[in-house]
Amino acid sequence: MILETRHLRLVSAVAELGSLTRAGQELNLTQSALSHQLLDLEGRLRTPLFHRLGKRMVPTVAGLRLLDAAREALPALVAAEDDLRRLASGREARLRISTECYTCYHWLPSVMQRFRDQFPKVEVEIVVEATRRPVPALLEGRIDLAVVSSPGVDDRLEYYDLFRDELVAVMRPDHRLAGRPFLRPEDFAGENVILYPMQESESTLLQEILLPAGVRPARITSIQLTEAIVELVKAGTGIAALARWAMAPHLETGALRAVPLLRGGFHRLWRAAVVRQKAPPAYLRAFAGLLARGPAGIEHGRPAA
Repeated sequence: MILETRHLRLVSAVAELGSLTRAGQELNLTQSALSHQLLDLEGRLRTPLFHRLGKRMVPTVAGLRLLDAAREALPALVAAEDDLRRLASGREARLRISTECYTCYHWLPSVMQRFRDQFPKVEVEIVVEATRRPVPALLEGRIDLAVVSSPGVDDRLEYYDLFRDELVAVMRPDHRLAGRPFLRPEDFAGENVILYPMQESESTLLQEILLPAGVRPARITSIQLTEAIVELVKAGTGIAALARWAMAPHLETGALRAVPLLRGGFHRLWRAAVVRQKAPPAYLRAFAGLLARGPAGIEHGRPAA
């Protein structure tokens, strides 16, 4: 056979990320090594797999066919390896999870403890490296459950409504905007906005509130840890958009002020996403049910059945 697992991962990464450089970073390979692998594969298959359109790589018809095969085969291979590892270690199962937001990790440990009481032989693993892009990881078989708030729906996935929360602007009590009943997009034009490290296309604040109104912040500062963002906001270096429930301790002490985004506020529906299958494991549905209880101070959605 010509095709190997590394070829499937190569095609999947290039198609998903659109460039050899970014795909190489995902696969921990240099751009040169990845380019050599791709040229070798195309030569052996005697057909190009990607169109080179400027800096972007777009799959050809042959590339799309191989991509379909990769999306089907890779999750099956990952699942088989996991089964073998569990058999060797004496574990019954492993549940790998990730979320779209670092803040969600603050309440996951309590969910994991309740889950462990019900399923003591199921190991739960948080895959932090899939944060911000959990859906591709889910489709590639690198995780089993993703906690997402993105409004898009993928037909290959099944969703369970979990809970709703409110995204608010967080700032010092003496900030010039702190007394507003709510913020309009134009209020952010002169501000330094502190965000988690991500592409602009992945930011809820930018994509759903500011950019549609033609507004860009004066400056964007990227910080990965929620705690660091909070401290920078307290120091008066900028404002942030965070979940109200996550900021509750700081709001109660008066250290921070939360102002609704837009008239009526901005609320998100969080969902658990899993790969669609005929008979999902009982522990998978049970974990989604525990997630539906959510953190304190949120509005509950419809829990998993």
